[in-house]
Amino acid sequence: MTVAKEIMHPGAHWITKSDTLDEAARLMKELDVGALPVGDVDNNERLCGIITDRDIVVKCIAEGRSPAECTAADLCEGTPRWIDANADVTEVLHEMENHRIKRLPVVENKRLVGMISEADLAQHLTDDQIAEFAEMVYARP
Repeated sequence: MTVAKEIMHPGAHWITKSDTLDEAARLMKELDVGALPVGDVDNNERLCGIITDRDIVVKCIAEGRSPAECTAADLCEGTPRWIDANADVTEVLHEMENHRIKRLPVVENKRLVGMISEADLAQHLTDDQIAEFAEMVYARP
């Protein structure tokens, strides 16, 4: 049985709700990633969202806002999805497909330990599993 921590990209970095979007963008560039989990330092570093490079462009810059003035908290919406490090890969797929998400934080003992992205799935799943994922996430209306 393959579990989340076996397919994740370990050592995920996160930012706080108060970090500005220009700081987030610089960290994304430095780490060569397209998304960062957002933690709430006032609440035991609890995961409170995820922001993507696309979020910064569409929800900040395209709306004429300044990334130096907007914070990660300004973009966090809804309840963040995550998966336990020991969850079976079928649970990972279920979570990502049902919520149509392309990146999934991995948590162990209430701490962020990694992220699962499409690239991680492509390296560890069968062609049939990848095809099902793509259909559920991209082709569904």
